[in-house]
Amino acid sequence: MDMHKDSEACERAIRSRDARFDGWFFCAVVTTGIYCRPSCPARPHRQNLRFYPSAAAAQQAGFRACKRCRPDASPGSPEWNFRSDLIARAMRLIADGVVDREGVTGLSSRLGYSVRQIQRELSAEVGAGPLALARAQRAQTARVLLETSPLSMTDVAFAAGFASIRTFNDTVREVFAQSPTELRALARVAGGQQGGRGMPELASAPAAALQQSASVGTPTTSAAVGTLSLRLPFRKPFCPDNLFGHLVATAVPGVEEWRAGAYRRTIRLPHGHAVVALRPTPDHVACQISLTDQRDLTSAISRCRWMLDLDADPEAVDAVLSADPAMARLVASSPGRRVPRTVDSAELAIRAVLGQQVSTAAARTHGARLVRGYGDPITDPHGGLTHLFPTPQTLALMDPCDLAMPLSRRRTLMGLVEALAQGRLDLDLGADWREARVRLNALHGFGPWTVDIIAMRSLGDPDAFIAGDLGIRLAAEKLGMPATHRGLTDHSHLWRPWRSYAVQYLWATGNHPINHMPDEEAA
Repeated sequence: MDMHKDSEACERAIRSRDARFDGWFFCAVVTTGIYCRPSCPARPHRQNLRFYPSAAAAQQAGFRACKRCRPDASPGSPEWNFRSDLIARAMRLIADGVVDREGVTGLSSRLGYSVRQIQRELSAEVGAGPLALARAQRAQTARVLLETSPLSMTDVAFAAGFASIRTFNDTVREVFAQSPTELRALARVAGGQQGGRGMPELASAPAAALQQSASVGTPTTSAAVGTLSLRLPFRKPFCPDNLFGHLVATAVPGVEEWRAGAYRRTIRLPHGHAVVALRPTPDHVACQISLTDQRDLTSAISRCRWMLDLDADPEAVDAVLSADPAMARLVASSPGRRVPRTVDSAELAIRAVLGQQVSTAAARTHGARLVRGYGDPITDPHGGLTHLFPTPQTLALMDPCDLAMPLSRRRTLMGLVEALAQGRLDLDLGADWREARVRLNALHGFGPWTVDIIAMRSLGDPDAFIAGDLGIRLAAEKLGMPATHRGLTDHSHLWRPWRSYAVQYLWATGNHPINHMPDEEAA
């Protein structure tokens, strides 16, 4: 990521207070010792500015976070989600908490590189190594919890991923120039100044406006530790129609549901599980997370953001697509479409196979049977969710004869789950996209449609394109584009590297439920 090296571009972004660049780079002020996001209202002299590619790099250089603009809480850089190189894969895994759980050695093992090489590459491009990046993330999570939840200091440190109270205290003081107790006290004062409405709302924070609800229970294997309410920001424009429409229309009963205007689902996490409820608003996505283990908070937030594609840069995407006159009208009518992804890459791949050559309703039925037969049961006191989606390891042991589908598709599904269970196929956040495609294509029953659906929604490849999809072909014909597979593929080169987003706009020309927000009270 080289934008921080272009001083003139950075200065223009700062002069215009352009929030689109929040997360792309960070500006530090040498005279005050603080670092800010580009949209900060402060007006430092240009001679006093220094630019950094990450919050961790600014912290490592000795700067503390601005109390006014909260740069540590800006939306994530979109660059890590549309690249597939080592740096991007590492950044996605760090955001998911891999360094906190497995250390730098675990990160290097997942990526297939040495610890030294990963440290060198990250330091060269992001300005900080994996430990510093993970530390910055822990500090941001801790600040949100301190300012917006009644958790004890020990619980905050534990939930944010710190190994000890001392490290927690030292890190918070160093990053924010205030002790944990001072941060909490100031937040309470700010909350009182807002008319006694409680904790302050922090609209810019990825885990902002985090509050502990009244439904705090005793940790068990089936009941959540507590329900946390968050506000997940995004870069505008934001069109939720196809995003939530797709997730709800394809929802597997027991694992997903639409209730009271929110998409709810279960998530399997490293230390337990969670139930999340996501509701779009004009300025953010309202999110409620019920965790069985507070250590999973960072991972839960990261996976929700990934599923909803909230770190995307919609203006950059729409600008490329609008350059094609055939697409310009679609983009202008509903700008800011995102790609609906997943919180579990293996689950999405399995469901892609279940959906081969069948209707959406039939795919949901197949998924529900797997969930009832092999999923882990959970308790959901606030809705109708009943299970976690079964793991590949569990499904690899099932009898294929139990599957109500053609023999060839049974073989395809069993080949997939065995490859996932044995580690021969990696579709997770740190996966190599090209290698994953090669391994998927080598499996029985995998054609271009299935591979590209998985690449688009599991791997997050922004340039996956399903030219053979019936909905895409009908949309192309309606818009006067080539209708043949070859011709449409050639035409789609105009949209690179954002063809996954072009798919969303083309699908939206149809009347399928995946293209529309569900009714507020629809079940």
